Amino acid sequence: MNLARNEDRPGKLPHWQNISSCARSAVLLAGIFAPLAFLWGCSGVVSGQSTQAPPPQTYSISGTISPAAGGTGATVTLSGTASATTTATSSGSYTFTGVANGTYTVTPTHSGYTFTPGNRTAVVSGANVTAADFTAAAQTFGISGTISPAAGGNGATVTLSGAASATTTANSSGNYAFSGLANGTYAVTPSRTGYTFSPSVQAATLNGANITGLNFTATAQVGSTFSISGTISPAAGGAGATMLLSGTAGATTVTNSAGNYTFTGLPNGSYTVTPNNPSFTFTPASQNVPVTAANVTGVNFTAAAQQTHSVALTWNASTSPTVAGYNIYRSTVSGSSYVKINSPLNLGLSYTDATVQNATTYYYVTTAVDASGGESGFSNEVSTVIP
Repeated sequence: MNLARNEDRPGKLPHWQNISSCARSAVLLAGIFAPLAFLWGCSGVVSGQSTQAPPPQTYSISGTISPAAGGTGATVTLSGTASATTTATSSGSYTFTGVANGTYTVTPTHSGYTFTPGNRTAVVSGANVTAADFTAAAQTFGISGTISPAAGGNGATVTLSGAASATTTANSSGNYAFSGLANGTYAVTPSRTGYTFSPSVQAATLNGANITGLNFTATAQVGSTFSISGTISPAAGGAGATMLLSGTAGATTVTNSAGNYTFTGLPNGSYTVTPNNPSFTFTPASQNVPVTAANVTGVNFTAAAQQTHSVALTWNASTSPTVAGYNIYRSTVSGSSYVKINSPLNLGLSYTDATVQNATTYYYVTTAVDASGGESGFSNEVSTVIP
């Protein structure tokens, strides 16, 4: 630095030109405090790069939703210390990254599915959290309704088609129900012989809730007739049996060689079917059969051979010298309604009745007949019980 010195002036300090303010102050102080050893310095500016703290370390939370059908596309929500949302892959796996230490809740959702467990707690503490897994189960719903009146709905077949297929039978009140159905569009169709239905079919779309009150009205078709059929077994007892029908209409038919029978052309109504074969008993003895716009099958019976019984009758001889023989009379009512059971005239004093039926009480009397055909009055009555 070039310095120019001014001439000294008495009583004044030298004056320096182009000396910095720092230097001027130092010179001034040096003049005032010359006896002192005094050090003076000027502070400067130090330059350099600033130092920043490193970012906090983060981790991940991951798991799988199985089966893949329920996991694919499921939304997985993270809440707690931080929040985030992700979508499970086609294999049902999911991952949250950049997760700081803390406590979190993981919750999966997917339309049409429920999850076990409903959510999981994940605690991140210096490490990744894996195997935060869930199991998905498809939600199912139901479709139900009533077919009225009950006379038309009772026993009606109800068919389900569309997203799934099924068949059920309406109960005695005409109620029906399908369960375990996934979301989707279905068609419900009732049917029953002798009836029409309004509407004939109904659409039902399940979307996360049950459908109730899907109802129908049944109307009986005019002029329809139906049948009652069944079998008497074994065939040895059933073949050739006489079947009696009574009630709303009456009819008689005979079973075939296999013991089968059928009554046809029957209108709706209440009927009784009774089998008859003198050599057999039947279980049950008869059956009540309602006909309601449909054929009735399986009205069956079991035949058992009757044990053979007979009644041996004897009596004392008439004291009349002109007696040629005797007649024997039988009734199931004591004291009246006697019917002659012998032919020709019985010449002896005994007779065997082999035409009796089981579980019946019989009453017998005899008369004496002379050579000209004259007949006496009835003898005293005797009775017997056939087991």
